[in-house]
Amino acid sequence: MKRYVAGAGSMFLLMVAGLFFWIGANGQEVAIPDAPPPPILLETEELPKADETVPVLGVPPPTPPKAYKASREERRFNRYDRNRDEAITRLELMSSRTKAFKALDKDGNNLLTFEEWAVATSDRFVSADADLDGKLTRVEFRTTRPKRKASRCKC
Repeated sequence: MKRYVAGAGSMFLLMVAGLFFWIGANGQEVAIPDAPPPPILLETEELPKADETVPVLGVPPPTPPKAYKASREERRFNRYDRNRDEAITRLELMSSRTKAFKALDKDGNNLLTFEEWAVATSDRFVSADADLDGKLTRVEFRTTRPKRKASRCKC
């Protein structure tokens, strides 16, 4: 029992001492000193200038490498190859086909039934997959490129 009383008494003394320190520190005002003024340059003084005749020390920085410019077909392939494993799976090909929705919706009810979707997309994937491994390589993917319309010159 004496331990508890002694502990409570010491806790009370610590709280009273903390209160005195807090009140004492709160009453003091600490002035923040002003920054010294910037140095004044005389009219005859100038800032130092670099001398061009001094040899440059050290190795010059390396020139950055030239960026590889991907062809149109490579950019198109990379747009479909979501996980960058150099092969397009059926799921990757179908996930990015939002623009072709209206072409796939044959009855025009803004609902794509499984039959509409499966007929249009599976036939195209199977026709492009030459080795029938369920994946499109870059060479196989090139066959799915849309045909370009012949441009007419309006001269």
